[in-house]
Amino acid sequence: MADADPQVLAKIVYYAQEKYFNHIIHLTNIELSKHAYDPVLLFFKAIGTLFLGRIQESISLLDNAQKRHIDVSLGCVLGLIHAHQKCEIVDSSAVLELESKLLDLRKTAGSNAWYYAAVFLWLINQNDKAKEYIDKMLQISNSAREGLILKGWIYVTSDKQYSVKKSIKYLDEGIQDNADIFGMMGKATYFIVQQNYPGALEIISQLVVTFPFFTPALVTKMRLHLALQDWEQSIEESKRILAKDANDIDALHHTVVYHLAMTGNMELALQQLKEFISALEMKEPQRSELHLKKILVVSRLSGKNQEILQEAYAFVKNSCSRLIHMDAQVVNELGYQLSQQGKWKEASVWYRQAAELEESTAESLTGVIWCLVLEGKLEEAEQQLEFLKEVQQSTGKSAVLAYLQAVIASRQDKDEQAANALLNEAADLHFSALQGLPLSIRYYEKLSPMFVVEIVKEYLAFCPKQPRLPGQVLSSVLKQSTIILNPVVKAAPGMIEPLYLMAQVKYLSGEVETAQGTLQRCLELDPASTDANLLMAQIHLSQRNIKECAHALETGVSHNFQLRDHPMYHFIRAQALNKAGDYPEAIKVLKMLLSLPQMKGEAKRGMGPLITTSEQVSIYLELAEALRLNGELHEATKVMQDTINEFSGTPEKIRITVANADLALSKGEVDLALTMLRNITPNQPYYIEVKEKMAQIYLQIRKDKRLYIGCYCYYTDEEKKHPESLPTKQEPKQGPISLAQRDLNSAALLSPPRPFLGESSELAINYYDVALKMSEQDFLCHDLATLLLKMKKFGKAEKVLNQALDHDPVDDVPSMMKDVKNLMLLAKVYMVYGLYGKNILETLNKASDIQQRILKRIRVEQPELILPQKQVALAIYIQYAEFYKKEKKYEEAVKYYIDALSFVPTDSKVVLELARLHLMLGEMEQCEHYCSLLLQDDSNSELGTMMMADLLFRKEEYDQAIHLYLNVLEKTPDNFLVMESLIDLLRRSGKLDEATPFFQLAEQISTRTPLEPGYNYCKGLYCWHMGQPNEALKFFNKARKDNDWGQKALNKMIPICLNPDNEIIGGEAFENQNGDASILMEKRESEQHGIRTAEKLLKEFYTHSQEGQNQVEMLRNYCLMATKERHNVEKALGAFTMMAQNEMENLSAILAVAQANLILKQTAKARTQLKRLSKATWTLTDAEELEKGWILLADIHCTSGKYDHAADLLNRCLRYNKSCSKAYECLGFIAEKEKAYKDAAANYELAWKYSNQANPAVGFKLAFNYLKDKRYVEAIDVCHVVLKLCPGYPKIREEILEKAQTALRP
Repeated sequence: MADADPQVLAKIVYYAQEKYFNHIIHLTNIELSKHAYDPVLLFFKAIGTLFLGRIQESISLLDNAQKRHIDVSLGCVLGLIHAHQKCEIVDSSAVLELESKLLDLRKTAGSNAWYYAAVFLWLINQNDKAKEYIDKMLQISNSAREGLILKGWIYVTSDKQYSVKKSIKYLDEGIQDNADIFGMMGKATYFIVQQNYPGALEIISQLVVTFPFFTPALVTKMRLHLALQDWEQSIEESKRILAKDANDIDALHHTVVYHLAMTGNMELALQQLKEFISALEMKEPQRSELHLKKILVVSRLSGKNQEILQEAYAFVKNSCSRLIHMDAQVVNELGYQLSQQGKWKEASVWYRQAAELEESTAESLTGVIWCLVLEGKLEEAEQQLEFLKEVQQSTGKSAVLAYLQAVIASRQDKDEQAANALLNEAADLHFSALQGLPLSIRYYEKLSPMFVVEIVKEYLAFCPKQPRLPGQVLSSVLKQSTIILNPVVKAAPGMIEPLYLMAQVKYLSGEVETAQGTLQRCLELDPASTDANLLMAQIHLSQRNIKECAHALETGVSHNFQLRDHPMYHFIRAQALNKAGDYPEAIKVLKMLLSLPQMKGEAKRGMGPLITTSEQVSIYLELAEALRLNGELHEATKVMQDTINEFSGTPEKIRITVANADLALSKGEVDLALTMLRNITPNQPYYIEVKEKMAQIYLQIRKDKRLYIGCYCYYTDEEKKHPESLPTKQEPKQGPISLAQRDLNSAALLSPPRPFLGESSELAINYYDVALKMSEQDFLCHDLATLLLKMKKFGKAEKVLNQALDHDPVDDVPSMMKDVKNLMLLAKVYMVYGLYGKNILETLNKASDIQQRILKRIRVEQPELILPQKQVALAIYIQYAEFYKKEKKYEEAVKYYIDALSFVPTDSKVVLELARLHLMLGEMEQCEHYCSLLLQDDSNSELGTMMMADLLFRKEEYDQAIHLYLNVLEKTPDNFLVMESLIDLLRRSGKLDEATPFFQLAEQISTRTPLEPGYNYCKGLYCWHMGQPNEALKFFNKARKDNDWGQKALNKMIPICLNPDNEIIGGEAFENQNGDASILMEKRESEQHGIRTAEKLLKEFYTHSQEGQNQVEMLRNYCLMATKERHNVEKALGAFTMMAQNEMENLSAILAVAQANLILKQTAKARTQLKRLSKATWTLTDAEELEKGWILLADIHCTSGKYDHAADLLNRCLRYNKSCSKAYECLGFIAEKEKAYKDAAANYELAWKYSNQANPAVGFKLAFNYLKDKRYVEAIDVCHVVLKLCPGYPKIREEILEKAQTALRP
């Protein structure tokens, strides 16, 4: 049989190990239909029948098999002896006869007989006896291969570690080069026992390829993927198994667990559970013990889902109804399932029945006690517990027993310390059972998530009810809750209740973003979850996000209308109303809450959710606060007094004291408030909050900075407790550093408060240095490096971050997250420093690699962190893109921005940057695609509109571009960012005069609009483009002190001071040569005054980046160049050249080099630089530089007589700026040189128009060409305008005006 089909023996052994005894009979029946009366098959069928408890049938089969062939005779006799011993009435004579026969057979048995006898002994767990038989077989057969493999199996399944280690030797010798399926399964089992799951997977994968229809290998592979925590591959294998056999028990079981633990899809879980139960009843009927074993994990992962529990309960009850004798384990499970359904009385009945069946079972007694606790019968439960403790003295304490003791200590005895100790013990005992277990069905069963949930709920009864403040010591209760919830959330992210509790713990721990991510997962699983919706609203409220809080409440109500009946719904709503300033409505809601029966202790079961003591206190305090804010101080004081009287003996009294101090402050009773706060000692709750409140009183009311700093520099030693070292009024002289040195023994180190940092950054740095030296809290390195970066101490920041990163490789997620944070900041330091291009990429590569590992891990371990960690990955790729953008490698920048969107596809900033880059690269279709994405989101429609307008401008669809801006400004006329862009667009479209109505519209919004920096900046920009430099300076000056608009205003003011007439610096051909000495002297004095003013303004520049520093350097050298003195111009040229070499694509620097060379009369060198500009792609960012460069190059072409080349460049200018008066002037000059006076006049007309008739030189040229074209009237009109503008303008009166007037006379 074995030679014909090697899979049969392997399958039989697998089914025997899994206790699938019906499977053995079914398999042997199939094989017997092919090989009738095969003795080996009959032998294994008899074993299967024996294991099923069908003794007489197995005896008959064994008798038949031993007569068939001597090879199985020895095994059959052993089987018969075992079968007789299993009978209710043992036939002693038959057993003696069989034992005598066994002795005879041992004398003559061949190797096969010894082999099958060893197999039988091994299958009934008599490993030592099996080893004796297999050794005899190996001796006779000269170490036959199958004997070595079986010996390896016997060793590998031994409970002795030294035997397990020996097994691999025999398995390897037996397998050799032969792909023996039984041996390979044994070797895989060895690796599994040794917890070498990758090694086992490699062997099983070979088996699957060689024997694709060998289901046990597929099942083992499925389990190995799970052991490796790869649920995705594991579930794929289950699908592969079900494709071969839709009723496979293991695959269906696996799928049920997957949906319960991972997806949280209860509908699919229920459907799969029904299929699993059906398959189990069909393939393994009347197997109550197996049924119970398989269903345990389902009830443990049900999450109290009623439908799942009802299905499981019906199955177990139906299965046990066929038992002749009820089993205590089955009855206990029925009790457990009913208790999970909330049917405590019915559960208690089952538990008591189980206790009667087996008096010593602790599980039954703990079940009874648990039901009593749930029913509120604590005294009776305590009595039962004392009895159970006596029973368990011999067997040792259980996790459930410790938990029940903790519950009674908490609720009956009010002993918080004892309860916490017992809860710690319960958690330790519970998780000790999981040690060494891989992720598996067994692991999930032992994990029992709902028991962990119950422990955490008890912990939370003792923890602070308000979120931890930054720097505040994290409660040990919250730490412990996080520790024990982590394995549950990691292994079962589809279970709502553990997720919700983790969110609550994270919220109370001050990790708001993590809490929100976890809650989002809860709401994805169950949008109607009352608790999750309320906590989400509470978190939004704590962030002062009133709109989002209201939205969360509305969303919760839309999914579950009963949410409105929950007291906390109304309380959160009242808090939101308070923060929104609607105090009367908040007071109304809070008074309604106070009238509820739950608040008066009159609530009965079924009257709605209970209100805890902490929640009751919160309602009273919120009402007092609302009354105070509404000006009803007397009523607020009365409510506060009621609160003190009502809750004086509770743990909430400290919180009430803090609130009472706030009320005293509002009444001006500062000394009374400080007295109340000083009475709170370090070992009491809210101590850190109290110290911060005292610090604010000292700073804002008492104006005593030393006492203020003293409050922040006191750190409590958790073990030694030093209340005498409180910085009180008598201790103002000690500085923050000495205080820190004295008290930094504690691990509870606070970061310096914001005002402390603001008053002395150097002091703050010293503070951090001391803190880092005296404690090992390297999280401070990031804060210190951030501060150093702000202070531009790049070298020190780099050193601090490298120190934080200098450690051995870490594998835990929190440490990896911390490394990523530090690496990102280090990359930012390098980028701002602007010196380490290679280092930036290396640093970002490290951050990216670690972040990818984090994302891979948290998918299984902490799925609630996926969203925030994707945001971190997004930020890394944005840093990559910004680096490449700075390096002018735009294609690479686009690539990284696209990669960034793979993490957060809707990030508007990335979408906007992609639109800008594609526009810069001339890729219009891609730009339009990203603009449309921005326009789809209302919150980003403004950005999308501005970007789309830029795109339309590039496509020369000016009217449509302007129309987009108009739509925005009609809705928000005071949106000055949009107005700035509109002014530029109107100028470039030749319609700048249409901007005036929008200033008027903005002024109508508010009388304060003319004082707005944004308004004045836009007004200045408009005046500058209209050729009114003095007006422009006046408006820019009003904006120059503003944080947002000031630097932009200075950036405009300095060039205006240096070049108020907006002349082409370095130009020769187009400059007006007319003028006398007095005018030139006056102009020179004006220029000197402008340079001095520009230098003063330059001192007001403050920069935060290398780019800003480059801009300041550029303007400083423009000031030098404006002097026109050779040594200054040469100095400026050297600086400009250095900038151009450092940044090859810096168009501003290239233009400046060309201008300096032209001033120095080095035309050839200037031409080389300007040709580089002529080849550059036009972008809105570089538009001004390109325009000036093209006009300068046109000037050079004109001096060389290359008018065609000059005209091409000038027309290119006009393509992108239809208001470029200088380009029209240049074209007029060319036409004039070519004697085309009509064309010259036409171009000078446009130059005159777009300079707003403010440039007398242009007016002179226009009048001259009108004269030449015999348009005397127009020439006279222009002359009058010029003379009005500049009465002493040379030559215009004699050479043009008088000649035109003469020509008109008859």
